[in-house]
Amino acid sequence: MTIKHMRIFLTVCECGNNLSEAARRLYMTQPSVTVAVREIEKHYGLPLFDRLSKRLYLTEAGKEFRDYAMRIIGLYEDMEAGMRNWDSCGTIRVGASLTIGSQFMPSYVKAFRERRPGVSVRVLVGPSRMLERKILENELDLALVETPIHEASLVAEAYMEDSLEVIAPAGPPWYEGQVLSAEDFKGQDILLREPGSGTRETFDRVLAAAGLSVTPVWEATSTTALINAAICGIGITVLPGRRVRDAIDARKVYRLEVEGLDFRRKFYIVRHQDKCIIGLIRDFIEVCKEEGE
Repeated sequence: MTIKHMRIFLTVCECGNNLSEAARRLYMTQPSVTVAVREIEKHYGLPLFDRLSKRLYLTEAGKEFRDYAMRIIGLYEDMEAGMRNWDSCGTIRVGASLTIGSQFMPSYVKAFRERRPGVSVRVLVGPSRMLERKILENELDLALVETPIHEASLVAEAYMEDSLEVIAPAGPPWYEGQVLSAEDFKGQDILLREPGSGTRETFDRVLAAAGLSVTPVWEATSTTALINAAICGIGITVLPGRRVRDAIDARKVYRLEVEGLDFRRKFYIVRHQDKCIIGLIRDFIEVCKEEGE
């Protein structure tokens, strides 16, 4: 039983159960059409037509088969159209770390929709390690994260550079551009993002490379909460530059520097090493790169 068998049967029905007319419409010989109908009947062990006085009449089984065949052919044609036009009307599944998801993903999706208006973009925002797991389980096509990868079967491509800023309350004893020694920095009340976030991983990596460690007095999943805490004088914090720019420009906080610590970092596009990069995914990657320039 094949799609071809069902098409032949439906054509016979459309031609008033006339085998000769169906053969002409299908560019087949009448014996070939007859054989196809017989093969269906043999497959199910049921007559689809009654043959009376050289004319064919649909049996009740034939009517039931016709209804099934019409639905199946309709689904098959929908599948063919959807798969053959996937690059113009498909779906891609994209993950983003919290910073990228809140700051950059909206503009990425907007730009991509302008380029591919018929494509659906499903976005999941969460911690980098969770996104890596989703890629490994094929629940995401790619992810945009703030830290290098942790899994050997994933590949990461840097597409944009960013930096973390050390910020303090706007007022004595702090001033804009103040430079702290590493020891002075360690002695401050430090407010940090939660462990596992891209921002925290960058912070911990930079301090470890300098042989330093700190115990934060406050940890939060919310960057806004940490900015407000710094504004209120609870301590100093280290956060993505783009997220604290408004507070700095409004002179609610001061930007500081720490001797020997460089908080520059890169953002990465992560995918499985075995993932087939179809046109849709390739276009989304290009949009991210263009928007990140």
